[in-house]
Amino acid sequence: MPVHSGPLTSPRDTNPETEIEMMQNRPTPDRVDAAATGPAQPLELHDGAIVIAAITSCTNTSNPSVMLATGLVAQKAVARGLRVSPAVKTSLAPGSRVVSHYLGVTGLQAHLDRLGFQVVGYGCTTCIGNSGPLDPNIERTVLAHDLVVASVLSGNRNFEARIHQSIRANFLMSPPLVVAFALAGRVDIDLSREPLGHDPAGQPVYLRDLWPDSAEIAAHLAAATDPSSYRALYDDVAGSSPMWAEVPATTGKVYAWDAASTYIQEPPYFEKFSLEPSPPTALTGARALAIFGDSVTTDHISPAGAISPDSPAGLLLRELGVPEQDFNSYGSRRGNDRVMVRGTFANVRIKNRMVPGVEGGVTLHQPDGTRMTIHDAAVRYQAAGIPLVIFAGQEYGTGSSRDWAAKGTRLLGVRAVIAASFERIHRSNLVGMGVLPCQFEPGTDATTLGLLGDETFDLRGLESGVAPRQRVTLHIHRAGETRSVPLTLRIDTPIEVDYLHHGGILPFVLRQRLAGLAPAATPEREP
Repeated sequence: MPVHSGPLTSPRDTNPETEIEMMQNRPTPDRVDAAATGPAQPLELHDGAIVIAAITSCTNTSNPSVMLATGLVAQKAVARGLRVSPAVKTSLAPGSRVVSHYLGVTGLQAHLDRLGFQVVGYGCTTCIGNSGPLDPNIERTVLAHDLVVASVLSGNRNFEARIHQSIRANFLMSPPLVVAFALAGRVDIDLSREPLGHDPAGQPVYLRDLWPDSAEIAAHLAAATDPSSYRALYDDVAGSSPMWAEVPATTGKVYAWDAASTYIQEPPYFEKFSLEPSPPTALTGARALAIFGDSVTTDHISPAGAISPDSPAGLLLRELGVPEQDFNSYGSRRGNDRVMVRGTFANVRIKNRMVPGVEGGVTLHQPDGTRMTIHDAAVRYQAAGIPLVIFAGQEYGTGSSRDWAAKGTRLLGVRAVIAASFERIHRSNLVGMGVLPCQFEPGTDATTLGLLGDETFDLRGLESGVAPRQRVTLHIHRAGETRSVPLTLRIDTPIEVDYLHHGGILPFVLRQRLAGLAPAATPEREP
């Protein structure tokens, strides 16, 4: 198995073009053979090798012309004798059973099957991080040799560590191109000049040889636009899934919480709830839980993918007796706040500048400077009654509008997030959870202020009331000196002032309901 045994000479980057450049600039690899499970011969892995190829996402699989083109590419590839390497984990997850119907009646699904693109289910899979495990020997080799392997998928999102925690380069493309790259087996290829592979006679096969024209696609479209097939598949949606109907469910006006469940637990949002809200007060003696740079996404804040056995969430599940193979994903356990709060800031690629040179959800607990997970540090701070703040750069909270990115932040005890700028929906969701989003003035951030994380902080200006976009002051205390920095409180609207006054949108809505008023909207979230 050809692998690069030397480390990268430059930092990791989330830009796919930069990843390819890094792959190309690495030294000539030593060759190390390591057999993977399945094939008799050793598999070849190298920087840029594709290990996941997934046709997934309701968006791309909803276009019949695109999906028929995908099947035609597979048909032509099979006819030329091409195959996908066993190192590539392939899957097809249409957003609709109709897709399976017309791929079946046209005979194209059989060719996709031959290349490994069998239907694994309908709905969210690889795009949300439900890619499942890699072959253990492949993953061990990737980690042992620090390989930058890749995934290709027709999904919507490719944030860091979302597709798979061991895959650093993830590329979004159309379903036909997913098949093409799976055949090529690598992403560092120019498909306009280089062949995807060779047929049994040794002749090169190019993408242009497999790409269907409009007439070929049109010849199959009738099967995809037959109204009777849609009616047959969806006239009886409720009765079409007997397994779902057999899931036991309780009835009643109040949900019966199961204390033994590892999937759904009663969240603590209404603990110590009172009919009268508490007005906002100054934040004093706060500590920094983390200091982040630019473009921290909601996937960094609240991962959606697999739960690592050694993460705080994985350790909890092990303590509860859940076997590792049943950990599932954060997305599947989003009804359990104990899991989700432990997953907050636990992305394996997140970088806390308080612990330079280290990836993952770690921080330094102050004032002793002990290194520990962000969750464990937050638990210690909460036990001591110490409020917490997060510092970040530009575009904090970009990506999916994930409600748990705000919920988990609040449950960790974070009272304020101070950033150079915010993504629109995440800022709104922070307000909805009672977390103060505060924005630095242009030209000022944690770097220019020289913040190390051993300081204490006071946030003043809330004591006499809150108004949209008012000015507040951050007082930074360190080494016997104090520095005061003006901030803009990103409470942007009058209704958000009400949310903050009530401690967040959830107690606000509950107090409205108890008072007989109509409820307001709930925080935005990703489906």
